Amino acid sequence: MDQLPSKDQIRQWITDNPTLASKRDIAKAFGIKGGPARIELKRLLKELEQEGGIEKRKRRFHEAGALPPVSILRVLAPDASGDLWALPNEWTGEDAPRIQLVPKKGDPALGAGDRILARLDKTEDGYQGRLIRKLGTSAIHVLGVFRASHEGGRILPIDKGADKEWRVPAGLTLEAEDGELVEAEQTGPKRMGLPTARIVARLGDPSGPKAVSLIAIHQHGIPDQFPEAVLAEADRAEPAPLGEREDLRHLDLVTIDPVDARDRDDAVLALPDTDPGNPGGFILWVAIADVAHYVTPGSALDREARRRGNSTYFPDRVVPMLPDVLSGDLCSLHEGVDRACMAVAIRIDARGNKIGHRFTRGLMRSRGSLHYGQVQAAIDGAVEPKLEPLMDPVIRPLYAAYAALKQARAVRQPLDLELPERKIILSDEGKVLSVAFRERFDAHKLIEEAMVLANVCAAEELVRLKRPLLFRVHEEPSPERLEALREVAEASGFTLAKGQVLKTEHLNRLLAQAQGSDQDELINITTLRSMTQAYYSPQNFGHFGLALRNYAHFTSPIRRYSDLIVHRALIAGHGWGPDGLSLWDIENLDDTAKQISDSERRSMAAERDTIDRYLASYLSDRVGQTFTGRVSGVQKFGLFVKLDETGADGLVPIREVGREFYYYDADHQTLTGADTGMVIGAGARVTVRLAEAIPVTGGLTLELLEIEGGAMPGPRGKPGGFKGRGGPRKPARAAIAKRKVVRKRR
Repeated sequence: MDQLPSKDQIRQWITDNPTLASKRDIAKAFGIKGGPARIELKRLLKELEQEGGIEKRKRRFHEAGALPPVSILRVLAPDASGDLWALPNEWTGEDAPRIQLVPKKGDPALGAGDRILARLDKTEDGYQGRLIRKLGTSAIHVLGVFRASHEGGRILPIDKGADKEWRVPAGLTLEAEDGELVEAEQTGPKRMGLPTARIVARLGDPSGPKAVSLIAIHQHGIPDQFPEAVLAEADRAEPAPLGEREDLRHLDLVTIDPVDARDRDDAVLALPDTDPGNPGGFILWVAIADVAHYVTPGSALDREARRRGNSTYFPDRVVPMLPDVLSGDLCSLHEGVDRACMAVAIRIDARGNKIGHRFTRGLMRSRGSLHYGQVQAAIDGAVEPKLEPLMDPVIRPLYAAYAALKQARAVRQPLDLELPERKIILSDEGKVLSVAFRERFDAHKLIEEAMVLANVCAAEELVRLKRPLLFRVHEEPSPERLEALREVAEASGFTLAKGQVLKTEHLNRLLAQAQGSDQDELINITTLRSMTQAYYSPQNFGHFGLALRNYAHFTSPIRRYSDLIVHRALIAGHGWGPDGLSLWDIENLDDTAKQISDSERRSMAAERDTIDRYLASYLSDRVGQTFTGRVSGVQKFGLFVKLDETGADGLVPIREVGREFYYYDADHQTLTGADTGMVIGAGARVTVRLAEAIPVTGGLTLELLEIEGGAMPGPRGKPGGFKGRGGPRKPARAAIAKRKVVRKRR
């Protein structure tokens, strides 16, 4: 066999030869000939992909996280300095790199929305792009507040990053009123320095109680109106009969959900295993709404559900994947009514290990629609009268089974992040009453463990049946992100082992070291940011975060299309009816996986933006007050600070950081004072003043008062702060003293 190159040699050659990086090119470069040698090269390339060193796009290999030297780009609006930027047209990672466009003489004028082919050069700060040719223009939409004038009016965009108004000529206003929230699309080139637009939708009062989530729905293009054909199909649905289903109505299944749950798609029950060969073991039942019975392949309901991908949840509303007659009724496992279900009976031993499972298509009847708080209170001794009859047959056995599952979890060591979830409390009118962090009970963890185990069973069952499905994939962090996390850990006084195959237990040791320290939240957030984003795929690459080899979403088909695909695969695999996975479903699994992965990210962004706007609304009455927080990010234009009280993120513009000039280190994500030498990095404790809160955009502007307990120099050009420089200041401890490193996310 020919002498094969090392992985480092292959990686370096791909980096040095980005235009000649097909497998054939690599084999030719290293003189690899013959079948066995080429097979071994293919294995090395696959390992490099799995390790995150390289990526394969369109039959060519590229440096992981890097863009090919010739790429299709989408042009953005000019920034405040007039520079033109672009994003890669196709990007599968979390943070697409911004490319600065460098015009040359003779280039055509470019504007926001143009698609171009460009040659890219990598720089220290990112990429520069040079136009090869213009490909076309996409219609650009904007959401904003309309300001009427006798010549038509202007639109003030609500996006945080938008700094240009849009001009609306008379006759294109759709009779919008001054101050109204509108959606518009660009109609022509700039006039008077502003893009020209026409209004295509009037959305009402931007300060109205329902405007916050409505803004996110329109801004992110989330479908919120069902076509008539879809509604008509849903209205014709009827309760499923028993037929050939297994009758599970004798089981004391219950649902346990948030107190404000809008749908109930999973029920649970734990029974002691009577098999003498499994002492102390349990039969854990997990029953899931049989959505596949109502949403059949190729139907109008199916096409709409696939288009939406998932339900999107806001503090004041839900945009469901399915019409309410299904999501809120026929597919919801309500108390005391017969409901069609897909169920799995899972045998676990006394240590929580799964020793067997059995799937069935059945008919169930819930014994109780419970919520987490009341179940936890009951097990803690405060039993409501409604729960008294359920304690011995249902609740206590569930907690006993959970105690066993915890043992198996401790051995498996899934990633144990502690990231509190914010809860926005609204009045009936939509006003923010308070912002709190959700309580997390053992009742939550009990259900989570049961659902994870059911998802594992579904994946393993379909692998056994050799049926196509959509796996839930979570790949391990890239070497670059892992190194960035290691440097943050070391700068904080902790250690993350190096030179071994990364396992979640190694990350859990780091999280345990930080627990209770000043750097606890920083280490949790940085660990989260080092992770790749989970996605759906017909290929199984495992789930790193859960430390599982086989994992698929099975437990929430009311709100996730992925689960519906898994249900259909189980139906087809067991021959339970004609509504299983269709040939079209199978042939289009790759496209479905990409579409629903994208729609999931879309919903997450919309939900996050909505929370930001509600927080800005809540804090708008407290402008001028001081808050404590931590630096959560560093950019050339300023610092991002997460406030302790609400978890809200605000921006300290660079002009408000201090009187001196600050050097920005993109690799280490730090700002360094030119005069004092003070280094500001992620995780530093700060005190800030709220300077501005804009509910319609969700933007918070802050002024930096103190860092790590020491007062800051006054902002440049403003009185106050230190009189003179007073000599170099010592860099702040922990987050600053050791120049905490947070690499730029790729």
